[in-house]
Amino acid sequence: MAKVLRKIIEIDEELCNGCGKCVLACQEGALAIIDGKAKLISEILCDGLGACIGECPTGALKIIEREAEEFSEEAVKEHLNHFRAKETSEAFSSLACGCPSHQLQELTPFEKESETYSIPSALSHWPIQIRLIPASAPFLEEAELLVCADCVGVAYPQLHQKLLPGKKIMLGCPKFDPVDLYIEKFSEILEKRKLKSIEIAIMEVPCCKGLVYILLEARKLAKKEIPIKVYTISVRGEILKEEIV
Repeated sequence: MAKVLRKIIEIDEELCNGCGKCVLACQEGALAIIDGKAKLISEILCDGLGACIGECPTGALKIIEREAEEFSEEAVKEHLNHFRAKETSEAFSSLACGCPSHQLQELTPFEKESETYSIPSALSHWPIQIRLIPASAPFLEEAELLVCADCVGVAYPQLHQKLLPGKKIMLGCPKFDPVDLYIEKFSEILEKRKLKSIEIAIMEVPCCKGLVYILLEARKLAKKEIPIKVYTISVRGEILKEEIV
């Protein structure tokens, strides 16, 4: 496609902190967060109006004039429809909203009650969702891992007092998330990280047992002998059973 002299966005990657606010502001979907930085997906998707600039907190964006492919409304429409038609995690990650939930953080757990927290939080890292934690996360090294079904956090009120202290938690649901994705994630973690222990907290409902299957399959793929302790929680918030698998 021939290029013309026109206005288009320019991104200073040195200033970009990957917050993703510009991505949300771009109605054409021309921007994405890739490897922690905002990137222009395609010249034909950028209209050069600069709606994204005001949202950038670091001043990493500016409009310049240079030779670029012409802006195409048809290409924008096709691009947006392409992603709206998909409901898979791959599509959503391609849009890369830049949500802070993706940013790795290590936290200091609360060790005693305070005026703000009557029950101290034992959470020591962020994020906590299985799909958001990479196998390369530093806090997984030498970790005591707690793999917890989503519903446990609501049903079991003593999670922060009994199960979570000293552990790194990974939260998810085998009913609504792809089982293959989970197996791949945990097998990679077992291969790349030396875990001290693995515990699983599931609900008594049948679908929750999928987490146990997932960890057993991951352990088999990774060829690891690490024992796995399973807690089964009732819908009334009691530990019904503890077993080693």
